[in-house]
Amino acid sequence: MNEKYIPSDVEAKWQQVWAEQKAFSSEINRQRPEYYVLEMFPYPSGNLHMGHVRNYSIGDVLARFKRMQGYNVLHPMGWDAFGMPAENAAIKNGIHPAEWTWSNINNMRRQQQELGLSYDWDREVATCHPDYYKWTQWLFLLFYDMGLAYKKKAAVNWCEDCNTVLANEQVIDGHCWRCDSVVVKKELEQWFLKITQYADRLLADLGELKGWPDRVKIMQENWIGRSVGAEFSFDVPEISEKIAVYTTRHDTIFGVTYIVLAPEHPLVEKLITGKDNEQAVRSFIDRVKNLNEISRTSTDTEKEGMFTGAYAVHPITGDAVPVWIANYVLMEYGTGAVMGVPAHDQRDWEFASKYALPKRLVIQKPDGGLDIAAMTEAYDGPGKMVNSGDFSGIASESGKEAVADWLESHSVGKRRINYRLRDWLISRQRYWGAPIPIVYCDKCGAVPVPKEQLPIMLPENVRFDTGAVSPLAQVDDFINCTCPRCGGPGRRETDTMDTFICSSWYYFRYTDARNASQPFDSDKVNYWMPVDQYIGGIEHAILHLLYSRFFTKVLRDAGLINVNEPFKNLLTQGMVIKDGAKMSKSKGNIVSPEEIIRKYGADTARLFILFAAPPERDLEWSDQGVEGAYRFLGRLWRIVAHFEALIKTATEGYDPDKLSKPERELRRVLHVTIRRVTDDIGDRFNFNTAISAIMELVNTFYAVREQEASPSPALIREVVAGLLRLLAPFAPHIAEELWASAIDSVSVHKQPWPEYDSEAVKVDEVEIVLQINGKVRDKIVVPADLDAAGLEALAFQQEKVQALLDDKQVVKVICVPQKLVNIVVK
Repeated sequence: MNEKYIPSDVEAKWQQVWAEQKAFSSEINRQRPEYYVLEMFPYPSGNLHMGHVRNYSIGDVLARFKRMQGYNVLHPMGWDAFGMPAENAAIKNGIHPAEWTWSNINNMRRQQQELGLSYDWDREVATCHPDYYKWTQWLFLLFYDMGLAYKKKAAVNWCEDCNTVLANEQVIDGHCWRCDSVVVKKELEQWFLKITQYADRLLADLGELKGWPDRVKIMQENWIGRSVGAEFSFDVPEISEKIAVYTTRHDTIFGVTYIVLAPEHPLVEKLITGKDNEQAVRSFIDRVKNLNEISRTSTDTEKEGMFTGAYAVHPITGDAVPVWIANYVLMEYGTGAVMGVPAHDQRDWEFASKYALPKRLVIQKPDGGLDIAAMTEAYDGPGKMVNSGDFSGIASESGKEAVADWLESHSVGKRRINYRLRDWLISRQRYWGAPIPIVYCDKCGAVPVPKEQLPIMLPENVRFDTGAVSPLAQVDDFINCTCPRCGGPGRRETDTMDTFICSSWYYFRYTDARNASQPFDSDKVNYWMPVDQYIGGIEHAILHLLYSRFFTKVLRDAGLINVNEPFKNLLTQGMVIKDGAKMSKSKGNIVSPEEIIRKYGADTARLFILFAAPPERDLEWSDQGVEGAYRFLGRLWRIVAHFEALIKTATEGYDPDKLSKPERELRRVLHVTIRRVTDDIGDRFNFNTAISAIMELVNTFYAVREQEASPSPALIREVVAGLLRLLAPFAPHIAEELWASAIDSVSVHKQPWPEYDSEAVKVDEVEIVLQINGKVRDKIVVPADLDAAGLEALAFQQEKVQALLDDKQVVKVICVPQKLVNIVVK
């Protein structure tokens, strides 16, 4: 063994060995318990960042740990490879998205391999590969056949100069993020998936997810937004129509003083036509419709509205209620109309105050302290109904039921459950995505492509000129086809699918990644799934995780799988920050993983990033911390090298009773460390404290080297073997090298996880604190099994205690064996 630790030599050597031996491949083995650990696969942007390193290192520790514990581990990796950045690169650099993407994949795969990650690379997938998106298209057709995929008109953000749809996040202050042109709303035919059909199950089954962080489940619960309320209508006599509203506060129905419609509401046109302010209202509507949803619903956005000039009739009182339109009401939510109750909703209060609309108190506080003339803000709490006709005096919660009963008995309304969740719009007017397998025929309409004709391949001869229409819409050879039903001329759908579709089922494909005849074999999925531990950022709490849960339930309903939820346990790791901010190019605080690996090695990078903070907490980058991790590995290398020759002389077994005191302490610390590291990895994911315990063991090892000229070879072998197995999941290369040199030729990663000896962790002696009136006055070392009576007697024999008790009266003595004696005096 070299005297000096040279990471580059060690790591390259073992990475090659692992690759050649396919050391981490996995197959079904029903003789062993299975364990599926998965980190969220990355978008191939070109280079790994430290957030990736942290994510993958956490997963790799668990995978290696579980293998050593005897589990049959599945630990795959792949690429979420479709998406807009590739098209942007094509426009900017004149390079095809496929070329850009595959080049990035090759680079990032190399970087992952340099980290020593124990992936089964035979299961690698890339969502942009035809062998993958063939099955993405197949799944779309499954949804279509189940009545869960449909097409309808929807308003989208549209940039005229770029001729493309923009996501809400790409609209900045009403302008296109790329060309700064004004963005308008445009009605387009779009494909949707009926996720709302699964809203109740998605909500109810959150209760199954015992291993998910509560905050993620709360975020999903809020996103689904189930509410129980009532829907009823206001007649509008002048146009012979009804305006339906939905509310969860129907106990405040007598407080309605106006109605507000979304500018997109279908009755707006009838309401404003011929009115004196028609032109002004139309101008307001055009301005508001071009704002994105985030801007319109933000609490920071000023609430604006205009009176339509029309009135509706209150369904209970018969009062005339003015009908307004406003920027804060969206057609996509509820019915596109809301009732205005200023006294009991703060948003309505602000709107009514701005436009001098009346406010009517209809819920009185339990203490009766509200006076509408004195109120400065809305009261939205519970109380009793007042100024509410026959309902006055009823508690507000009971009032909801009473009002709902009245609405239903008079056939003007009904109880209703509503959801914030909307169907998933999956159409993208982009090239670099999975083509939607639909053909349009003048005779047959929309026709699904037969499954045996999949995949519908992306054409390569595309242009990415700025200002051009969607690239697919320019390729005649792609568009023009034969109708699968009648054989006549057809036109292919030129939209591609949202990339979240691709990432909603990839964890199933990993279980059977090379299956050419179906997306996966059900037996293999049912063996491996659900994922036992999923690891990724909190930013995916809603969209990706919700969509994946939706896909899983649909596939179960289709009879393809048995599992109901995809991810049994979820860990959302914190960010890696530097100088108090998230690492980013714009802040100039990026640390390149490649630079760290080149200078210190992958094991140092892994060890530092796992040691610096618990996984769920943000991690502050520290150059000194990296240096410290590197120095520790150097110390480990040197002490194993020091004892290598001695270890070779070790015979099997030794008598613990014949060990010296320092040797017994070393053995005790070893087994305490085994117990602690096992618990910290397996139960708590406290990798930082596990590494700390390993460092303490090495310190004790060094102390024994100084104290014992001729330590027991068998003990030293036991310590080194235990130490290297404990370290192997964290720093796999150095552990492998030292194991091969000092212990055995069979890989350390194929060794069983060490088990602690319950007798070995017991201590012979302990240090006891002696207190007088709670203040520490002395410390003594006593036998560990000394009982309270013996401890008290020994305490009173100490000269220092006797001197301090002179002329004092002992009131009470508190003895805690193995910890302290506290003598209370006066």
